[in-house]
Amino acid sequence: MSTSTTTSTSTSTQTVVVPARAAWSAVIRAGDTLTITDLHGNQAVDFLVYDAHDTAVRYSAPDTVHAQGGIFLTTGSVLLSNEHTALMTVTEDEVGRHDTVGGACSKESNTLRYGHHTWSQHACVDNFLAEGARHGLGKRDLVSNINWYMNVPVEKDGTLGIVDGLSAPGRKLALRAERDVLVLVSNCPQINNPCNGFDPTAVRMTITGAAG
Repeated sequence: MSTSTTTSTSTSTQTVVVPARAAWSAVIRAGDTLTITDLHGNQAVDFLVYDAHDTAVRYSAPDTVHAQGGIFLTTGSVLLSNEHTALMTVTEDEVGRHDTVGGACSKESNTLRYGHHTWSQHACVDNFLAEGARHGLGKRDLVSNINWYMNVPVEKDGTLGIVDGLSAPGRKLALRAERDVLVLVSNCPQINNPCNGFDPTAVRMTITGAAG
């Protein structure tokens, strides 16, 4: 995992390349922006966000979906907490829509969907548990997550699909922190469906300080 930091008189920028299948976390200060760049295209990025000072306050998919009247996230979407308060806002999106309902892959879901031979494969839940433990979080703290770049259409009968992504190399999205937040990321290791083009690749995280 490579990291670089630059500073100026008004802003600071920290850049981290997260390898394929790896986890990452950071505290994003209020007013700062996190930019996620899909370096090679068609890579799903599983994402959770918590209040940095009280992790009992965390991203709520039901609150977020209800408030915006739709299940897909894009520019202008506000990520709401279980207290119906703003955590982050999507300020830029070069893809067009992102998933809120597909969830995180796990050993259990992999074996159910793809067969018991997949049990040994690393999964997003493993990443969330390992990275969350660094911040005092456990399995009970995992909630329904966002899947940036993942394409999950919903059919008229309610059936979910996981199909080829809408992204391309270099496309990015940006989120502004509305308070100090803790972000957990699993750069999805899934190889059994098209969410990563069957070939997980690296992504770039850039934290840009608010101009002051």
